[in-house]
Amino acid sequence: MPNRLAHETSPYLLQHADNPVDWWPWSEEAFEEARKRNVPVLLSVGYSSCHWCHVMAHESFEDQETAEYLNAHYVSVKVDREERPDVDAVYMEAVQAATGQGGWPMTVFLTPDAEPFYFGTYFPPAPRQGMPSFRQVLQGVHQAWDERRDEVTEVAGKIVRDLAGREISYGDAQTPGEEELAQALLGLTREYDPQRGGFGGAPKFPPSMVLEFLLRHHARTGAEGALQMASDTCERMARGGMYDQLGGGFARYSVDRDWVVPHFEKMLYDNALLCRVYAHLWRSTGSELARRVALETADFMVRELRTNEGGFASALDADSDDGTGRHVEGAYYVWTPEQLREVLGDEDAELAARHFGVTEEGTFEEGASVLQLPSQDGLFDAGKVASIHERLLAARAERPAPGRDDKVVAAWNGLAIAALAETGAYFDRPDLVEAAVAAADLLVRLHLDEQARLTRTSKDGHAGANPGVLEDYADVAEGFLALASVTGEGVWLEFAGFLLDHVLARFTDPESGALYDTAADAEQLIRRPQDPTDNAAPSGWTAAANALLSYAAHTGSEPHRTAAERALGVVKALGPRVPRFIGWGLAAAEAVLDGPREVAVVGPALDDEGTRALHRTALLGTAPGAVVAVGVPESEEFPLLADRPLVGGEPAAYVCRNFTCDAPTTEPDRLSTVLSG
Repeated sequence: MPNRLAHETSPYLLQHADNPVDWWPWSEEAFEEARKRNVPVLLSVGYSSCHWCHVMAHESFEDQETAEYLNAHYVSVKVDREERPDVDAVYMEAVQAATGQGGWPMTVFLTPDAEPFYFGTYFPPAPRQGMPSFRQVLQGVHQAWDERRDEVTEVAGKIVRDLAGREISYGDAQTPGEEELAQALLGLTREYDPQRGGFGGAPKFPPSMVLEFLLRHHARTGAEGALQMASDTCERMARGGMYDQLGGGFARYSVDRDWVVPHFEKMLYDNALLCRVYAHLWRSTGSELARRVALETADFMVRELRTNEGGFASALDADSDDGTGRHVEGAYYVWTPEQLREVLGDEDAELAARHFGVTEEGTFEEGASVLQLPSQDGLFDAGKVASIHERLLAARAERPAPGRDDKVVAAWNGLAIAALAETGAYFDRPDLVEAAVAAADLLVRLHLDEQARLTRTSKDGHAGANPGVLEDYADVAEGFLALASVTGEGVWLEFAGFLLDHVLARFTDPESGALYDTAADAEQLIRRPQDPTDNAAPSGWTAAANALLSYAAHTGSEPHRTAAERALGVVKALGPRVPRFIGWGLAAAEAVLDGPREVAVVGPALDDEGTRALHRTALLGTAPGAVVAVGVPESEEFPLLADRPLVGGEPAAYVCRNFTCDAPTTEPDRLSTVLSG
């Protein structure tokens, strides 16, 4: 009989709806039940494309005996971290403080007042490698709750007090200057891996936000080292196994330092961020590889993640059926030499193996290899390679596909809108811009209420129950601002303004200018989460600073500019010390130092050839954080178009920064020079 999760919209919770565990969703009723029964709460947090979440579910939550024990002694609460990032953040902070590490599945034992007292991540069904079994943990916690209750509640209270004491010491609310950004660059240089690209050791994550900082820093200062680190890292990632060499798009991260073996899940946020990075790299360098990867990644998102309603799904699973009924990580993506021969015949299989780095011993498990591009493309017959690529892709399409998490997350859709709008504009792909507009329409229609408050998720055209958090407001505003610049439709600037007004009113500390991840009127957890550091995507804090700054450049709004600058005080404090984890904040700081520049393009009509040439040139400018408005003279679509006439009857571009404007120009080449950072 299905448990209480059967009525949820989260694909992750629905995966557990038929477990024998009597799961509750996160709710006051669950804690009320724990108080009534006088038992602790087991909180289990994961997400639908998480490999070890599936493993623990299969081993423990589908096991009848384990479920019976849980049902007798606990109230079990299941949370999708992608739906409730606030719950995840608060308890993950506790797990990391207590154990020194974190991850998913996250397993936390709470008092009925939601105070944590015992922590872990994955627990095996039998003891192994020094880890207790899940049953041993359940029995131990139950015994402590029954026999040493005072001790347990004392520990829980101390943990909550310690968490409350971890308020961010936040510096002087000044934006970082030249010195801090130079120190951040130096710090990145020290951690850079010159042999392989990227930063640090294994596992290696795509450093999307840091790459944006490096590109902006190069554009503003001309620092060649910054551009070199960005372009070499992008090349190594795109040639490695983390990039899907057949279908486009990036896996979550590389388990090794050499970008060979990925963790195979494909997330919307990674692909949106990386699509934009490669498009910006092409804008800076003209790299053909960057152009190809940006377009293939955009096409992957539209082809494989787009939902029937026009939004973008969250993720594709790492695991899929290997053809024998077993669910195996990477089964959809890897190849043995024998499989190549079956599809291509002996001669072409040998060429494919050399081209994609497929070996007899394999680079992954059980003799299979992850496809890479270890050699330069020019060494192979392009026609033959294209034919091989086509046939392998067709053969792969016959394999059982990985599952898809169909929920639409507002923040990640905002990132996708920005990436698709810009990529479509740069490469003359109106279909990509249309896909961005369709996703933006869905967010307005389904995720925004009359007060412009955001709902975090939707699925199958139904809005979820959870309110948006700071990253939702910030990333959706970012997407709308990019769309406004690309389409010339001022309504997107207006919607961004509504969202950013909520950031000022409900997420900002009026005293310090610090930002919180949840709104002042959101559900009160054991503490109000607040994290300025980037994780897999930009933190809500730095994303909000970036969007506030762009909006201020568009509108001249002093409160938005001031809020952005105050929020960037945290980057002044953290940038020189931990630059790898605050890349988006460093990128926003680059924009502050550059102005950012305000570009108004006026012409007799949007589809006029001269207007289009100037508009395209403006969008291709590399000056950090530049904003672009396009329209006809005296249009009321954008504040930047006010008092901007044609010049001698010709389309013209006006560029201003720091309250000073250049003379208008009618020549794209001249505009390009002014906007080259």
